[in-house]
Amino acid sequence: MFKSALIISMFLVAVIRAADESQAEITKYRNEIKEDGSYSWEYGTSNGIDAQESGVGGVNAAGSVKYTAPDGTPIELEYTADENGYQPRGAHLPTPPPIPDYILKALAYIEAHPFTRIQLKK
Repeated sequence: MFKSALIISMFLVAVIRAADESQAEITKYRNEIKEDGSYSWEYGTSNGIDAQESGVGGVNAAGSVKYTAPDGTPIELEYTADENGYQPRGAHLPTPPPIPDYILKALAYIEAHPFTRIQLKK
């Protein structure tokens, strides 16, 4: 009985500590903005959040963020943003299902047999 009570109380303390992040403090902070429009910043907090980014304002950016999800999963996200849009990368992000074989075969056939356009008379 005592072991069960001890385990339950330790679990509750862990949950309460994880849920209360209002006391988190900034442990590192850096912010640089240059005259040519380039910039970089980074920060870290006592509850394990680390983030950084650098780039040229309005042109491109690259950065990352690391933290622990409420379920205890470590999250690491890297990203770039440029003329190709926002491109996040991380093991926690969903991935599309594989393309079925019949679609791949159809695409290969279409590529091997291009359509010849028909010119209509005016």
